[in-house]
Amino acid sequence: MGAIRYTILLLIISMLSSCQLIGDIFKAGFAVGIIVVLVIIFIAIWLISAFKK
Repeated sequence: MGAIRYTILLLIISMLSSCQLIGDIFKAGFAVGIIVVLVIIFIAIWLISAFKK
């Protein structure tokens, strides 16, 4: 079960580390970029806290 969680986490991290994603965020605008980054951080914290239970 733990391997599935780490696989999903690794998949999410690899998708979020793309330079193209960062470029698209800044093309959409600075405020939208900040909102997207905050949502990603919130999801990451939520996933980490869910895995610790």
